[in-house]
Order: sequence, then structure tokens, then C-alpha cells
Amino acid sequence: MSMRIGYGFDSHAFKPGVPLVIGGLKIEHPEGLAGHSDGDVLLHAITDALLGAVSAGDIGTFFPPSDPRWKGAASHVFLETALEEVATAGYKIVNVDTVLVMAQPKIVPIAGELRERVAELLGVKPGEVGIKAKTPEGLNQDHVAVAHATVLLESVKLADPPARMVASADVDDEIDEVVKGLVGGAHDVSALGRKRPPFDTDDLT
Repeated sequence: MSMRIGYGFDSHAFKPGVPLVIGGLKIEHPEGLAGHSDGDVLLHAITDALLGAVSAGDIGTFFPPSDPRWKGAASHVFLETALEEVATAGYKIVNVDTVLVMAQPKIVPIAGELRERVAELLGVKPGEVGIKAKTPEGLNQDHVAVAHATVLLESVKLADPPARMVASADVDDEIDEVVKGLVGGAHDVSALGRKRPPFDTDDLT
């Protein structure tokens, strides 16, 4: 089975006067994240990881910040597009692992809720989503939120053997009908699209 790995990264500065949305979850905090969309740094990183895993470009390829249609857009729209690209390429998610780097707010108390929400948006089980949090100690990034995401995909095998079995059964049935017609010898019988003339067993030499 084919496996593929994708990595995504995103960062946004905090900005007063806008809601804080991380992982599709609204979080109580005095400031939100600046961005052309809702600034959801976590979903942006996961979206890029999914697109990268199937070599489909990045989030800017599909949703350029110069396009006014995406001003203030909910980031789950971007994620849904990435999931469509993954499905079209013939893959499904095995698991997702993420790291959030920010001084505030504290992520650990809401990590479980975040995991549930991200899993819901991805259509996977919560146990297949990792949410970790770190503080930017010594990096002078106290007013910035950073997200890293890694995804593992596996190819989806099509359930075609049953279809082949059905097709074989249909051919066998058709052959049975041909044999019956030949033995009866009463009329023309179409065998796999070819006309067979009736024959009489008395004609055999």
C-alpha cells in the first residue's frame, strides 16, 4: 500500500478587535489572529500538509490572499478543498500530528476539545489527531502564533474484485444459455454478440 507524508507550517500575529479561532474552535482571548481569512493558523498548517502530501500545491494556490472572496472566510472551507484533493488522488488520512507555538492563550486546558473539533473537520477519529503546545521561549515571538502539522496518508484500494466476480458470473450465465441453445438446436442463439446458426446432431459425420 502506498504511503505519503505531508508537512505544513503557518504563522500569524495577534491583533486586537478580531475573534480568536484555532482549529475551527472559537477561543476566549482579548486578541485574535491577523489574516486575510479568519487567521486559523492550525487549520492553515493542516491544509498545507494535506495539499503537500498529494503534490497539489499550497493554500495560496487555491485561495490567494489577493482574492477578496476569501476575506474573513472560515478556514474549514480551505480544509475541505484539501480533503477533496486527497480523495481525488486516491488517498485517505492515517493520522495528523500538530504543534502549536504561542505564549498565550494556554492550549493544554483545551487540547482535548481542539482534538475533537479537528478530528470532526477531518472526518477521522480523535485518536488519529495529535495536538501539542509549546511556548516560544527565547524566540521573541510572544505576540505570534505558529503552527506545525504533519499528516500521513495511505492509498485507498478500490473494491474491484467483487465487480470482476459479478462480471465473470454474467459471462458464465451467458455461456450456459449458449450451450442450452446449441443442445436444443431450435433457433439462433447469440453468443457473446456473435450469431450462431442452428445445427442438427444428425448432420454430424
